[in-house]
Amino acid sequence: MTSTEPLVRRSSGDHAATYIKRLIFDQHLRPGDRVPQDEVAQALGISRIPVREALIALEREGWITIEMHRGAFVNDFDEQAVRDHYSLFGLVYGFAARRALARDGSTGELAAVLDAILRQLGKDDDPAQAGHVALAFHDAVVHAARSPRIQTIMGAMSGLIPGNFFAVVPGSIPIERQGLTAIAKAVRKGNGDAAAKEYEKMMRAHGDLVVELFESRGFFATP
Repeated sequence: MTSTEPLVRRSSGDHAATYIKRLIFDQHLRPGDRVPQDEVAQALGISRIPVREALIALEREGWITIEMHRGAFVNDFDEQAVRDHYSLFGLVYGFAARRALARDGSTGELAAVLDAILRQLGKDDDPAQAGHVALAFHDAVVHAARSPRIQTIMGAMSGLIPGNFFAVVPGSIPIERQGLTAIAKAVRKGNGDAAAKEYEKMMRAHGDLVVELFESRGFFATP
């Protein structure tokens, strides 16, 4: 899960994708609406080329549907799709944790790294710090797995919440704190299966919160 934006230079296409997600999330664009490509380009001061790149990425992620010669249209939100999204994050991160521990052997290097990161979280509910710690923690697990395939998969996945997940989703910080603590404990014991299960549990809980948030905003289509 990308809780905060990484501290790296992002492309114009990435900025356009985030901007369009924000329009959808804030319900300036609703299901069935056409994405105004020229207006997006003008608002961001970019050409239409990165906007088209953003639309291709957003279609791959399920946000929109591109119709030939007609444009890009916002998709309906589906509760199960949201839950599946976070379950998939849990599965991939869990797999990465298993792989990382298999490579770590008995050195305990990953456990030491995760414990050091976790100590930065603190007991307050500061969204910026929670996002920084969560991103560092998850990146450390993926890095320790030393698997280009896992990195590719994670690179193709993006969060449903624009901006800082913890600032937007009520109740997410306690869930993340509890989940990361349990994952780190399993890693200290060298138990990859337990770490994977804790990852899956945490991400499912985040998915439940996002479903509640989307329901409160009236995102899901009425049957």
